[in-house]
Amino acid sequence: MAPLENLNKYNIILASASPRRRQLLEQLGIDFSVKVIDGLDESYPAGLAWQVIPEYLSRKKAEGHSSLLTPSTMIITADTLVMLDGKPLGKPADAAEARLMLRNLSGRSHFVITGVTILTARKSTSFSTTTEVFFDSLTDDEIDFYITRFKPMDKAGAYGIQEWIGAAGIRRIEGSYYNVMGLPLHSLYTALGSF
Repeated sequence: MAPLENLNKYNIILASASPRRRQLLEQLGIDFSVKVIDGLDESYPAGLAWQVIPEYLSRKKAEGHSSLLTPSTMIITADTLVMLDGKPLGKPADAAEARLMLRNLSGRSHFVITGVTILTARKSTSFSTTTEVFFDSLTDDEIDFYITRFKPMDKAGAYGIQEWIGAAGIRRIEGSYYNVMGLPLHSLYTALGSF
């Protein structure tokens, strides 16, 4: 029996525009399509602990895509948050903001939390995974090189661990590498096995 053969009864939808999440989900060897409903509200209640924000938002995204559900549909949503000193680092608006984020991350550790929701007509489950990332000290030249070459304005925290900066600037991580890319594959694989 092939791994995750239990999923053959589902038309799986990845409700994410992220090319990295698409690439990561392909590594699990399952068939899926990508459908995204634009304009979903991604706000969260004030005072919500940062550790639970990504899981809350992944559930909210799944609920926002529930119009796609049929008895044979499975929807997978995710949300990733980069936290430094208890404050979220979203996607930078421009190169200047990316530069500021990377200077703040330089020589320090921060947390990356990804919340995931799996939704079918009969069942829903949500979970989150946290990884601590340790950056080496980065020079302004290294930061400028990375921003100019890789244009990380579409990434929370202004970096992608799978790019040059991950190889040159990240000293170590504690936790899931794939989580830092945007989808904690081991946790997702385990959860999918229960559907």
